Amino acid sequence: MSKTSRSNLRRNLTGGVLGAFALTALIIAVTAVRAGAAEEAVVIPPPSIDETTSAKTEKAVFAGGCFWGVQGVFQHVKGVTNAVSGYSGGAKETASYETVSGGKTGHAEAVEVTYDPSQISYGQLLQIFFSVAHNPTQLNFQGPDHGTQYRSAIFTLSPEQKKVADAYVAQLDKAKVFPDKVVTEVANLKGFFTAEAYHQDFLTLNPDYPYIVYNDLPKIENLKTVFPETYRDKPALVSQAKG
Repeated sequence: MSKTSRSNLRRNLTGGVLGAFALTALIIAVTAVRAGAAEEAVVIPPPSIDETTSAKTEKAVFAGGCFWGVQGVFQHVKGVTNAVSGYSGGAKETASYETVSGGKTGHAEAVEVTYDPSQISYGQLLQIFFSVAHNPTQLNFQGPDHGTQYRSAIFTLSPEQKKVADAYVAQLDKAKVFPDKVVTEVANLKGFFTAEAYHQDFLTLNPDYPYIVYNDLPKIENLKTVFPETYRDKPALVSQAKG
């Protein structure tokens, strides 16, 4: 979502300005219609190599445009115990929505995914990320949202994660499963900073919000269709996460 729309949203959600909220929703709906709804899912092969771990809990961090939709997708994946919206790529001091929206902090809107590797692997999460969560060929934008804060990125937590992610990007490009080159940045995670409370579980809490309807709910349907074996109807919400 554009800086103006998201800034208005922040004021609306925290200040209760219902008239402005309705106007913002209308503007976003018109923008979404003009820009087109969410990207269609692309059926892609699984990664040729995957992470090997005996850990009971692992984390992964993904950025693919507005974090509402990316969070929503991973919350509906079996084996995911939590998915938190936040910021990665920049300094802790600039990790706030108002600052990140300026596009000059180095941060990307990101989602930290906590998962059980005995139920879902890192490679499977990558496959879902590239297939239904976003369009990895759009450089510094996703749909109606433009700026480096909406870039496609994978922030890796270990050398093995980076190896798997780099290899998968190369694999997908070689297979030419997308019409354009994959522009996803693969970088070591320097820090993940949780976003403001009003951004958490936004898709589930606001299913009728126009931006969600046009851009994000189709991603959930794509997940259900393309990955029926990993889809779960009840999302893993931040508000219900343990620990």
